[in-house]
Amino acid sequence: MSVLIARIGKPHSLHGEVTVQLHTDDPVGRFVPGAEFTTEAVAGSGVPRVLTLRSARRHKEIWLLGFEEIPDRTGAESLRGTRLLAQESDEASDDDGWYEEELAGLSVVDPAGVVLGEVVGLDVGAAQDRLRIRLTDGVEALVPFVEALVPEVDIAGGRVVVDAPPGLLDLARES
Repeated sequence: MSVLIARIGKPHSLHGEVTVQLHTDDPVGRFVPGAEFTTEAVAGSGVPRVLTLRSARRHKEIWLLGFEEIPDRTGAESLRGTRLLAQESDEASDDDGWYEEELAGLSVVDPAGVVLGEVVGLDVGAAQDRLRIRLTDGVEALVPFVEALVPEVDIAGGRVVVDAPPGLLDLARES
C-alpha cells in the first residue's frame, strides 16, 4: 500500500530544493538520498511520476528536499502541491500511528455510539495533529488527534470514537 509521506510546498533555493509539509513521523528514515517517491500531481503538470531524493536537510524546523530530476528553481516551482508517496514498510505497519488515507471516510461516533459525522482528513501540526471531521449538518470541525479526545480508532470496523468536551464541536459552527 502506498502512503502519503509529504506534500511539496514552495521552492527554497536556486538549486531546486522545495519545502515540504510532513505526513510521516520518521522523516530521517524516509528522506535518505537515493530514496524514490511516487508522485501525485495535477494532470498535465509535467511532474515526473517518480522522484529520486538528491538531498534532505532541516532549515529552521522545515524540511528541504532536492530531487535528481529537478535541477533548478523553475522545476521546483512546478512541484508545488505534489504529494510524495512511498510503499508502507513492515515496520511502519507495526506502530500505533495511522495514515490520512486510512482515516478518511471513517464514521465518527461519540462514546455512546451516536454518529457525529465522517473523517475527511488529517491536519498535521507541529505540536499535534487534528482530525478534520464533516459533522452530520455539513460543518467541518477540527478535533485534536490525542488519545484523551479520540480514545478509539477502529480501521477494520470503519469508525473513530471521539469523546469531545462540551462545546468543542460547536466551535466550528461559530466561525
